[in-house]
Amino acid sequence: MRKLSTRRRHPLAGIVVMLVALGVVGGVYSAVAPEPAKAETVSTQDVEAGRDLFLIGCASCHGKNAGGIETKRGGNYGPSLIGVGAAAVDFQVGTGRMPMAQMAPQAPKKDPEYTAEETRQLAAYIATLGPGPAIPDEEYTNTSGKTAEQIREGGEFFRTNCTACHNSVGAGGALPGGKYAPALDGVSAKHIAEAMITGPQQMPVFSDDVITPEDKSNIIAYIEAVQEQPNYGGMAGGGLGPVVDGLFTWIIGIGGLVIAAVWIGAHGARVKKK
Repeated sequence: MRKLSTRRRHPLAGIVVMLVALGVVGGVYSAVAPEPAKAETVSTQDVEAGRDLFLIGCASCHGKNAGGIETKRGGNYGPSLIGVGAAAVDFQVGTGRMPMAQMAPQAPKKDPEYTAEETRQLAAYIATLGPGPAIPDEEYTNTSGKTAEQIREGGEFFRTNCTACHNSVGAGGALPGGKYAPALDGVSAKHIAEAMITGPQQMPVFSDDVITPEDKSNIIAYIEAVQEQPNYGGMAGGGLGPVVDGLFTWIIGIGGLVIAAVWIGAHGARVKKK
């Protein structure tokens, strides 16, 4: 005991204890910390081709090194693309939102300016500039064989996290500042998954720590299931809810009755009598 007590009083004992404690803390953190985003492994040819395309079509707004270009007022022509990942490029370019035809509060969806191969090359180049979300694989996008329970769970996630902007059936809706949540009808599973993991424009990012890949797949399955449902009541009114349906009924139904009543009153038998 006397020998052990002497060693504890050694001048280096405190340093040794601190190093051991740091090692334990580092080991525990590395075991429980979420895995960081990684850049995709791509070919050199794709990266070089993507850089050439970037310099021609994107550098005027995003800068030659993709670091963004600031305006004199402190804004920017195009944000920095370092660390956005291949998924963001594939979504923005693949849906035609980039390049933008003109400055606007929000980039609208349109026909893509680049082919699928060129989009892949641009994404490959941007992925090398910094770690970011990769293009989603089948873990996110495969919705075949989903059970009714999984689709129901996807609907619960969608109504909790997405309905406020996209409507309960994905019909979209208006947002402040001239922005809007686009309709999800006809959007591919890959682009829906990319939107969730990259948060384009005003949309929040739903990382895999917030919504797991399986839950994202269930959400996509729910969106697809809703789009395939028939409108048993006839006109769906855009699926915008009972308030809008009631407004349609009031304007078209009651309005039609008022017009008919006015016409009958103006062309009735008593009106023609002198």
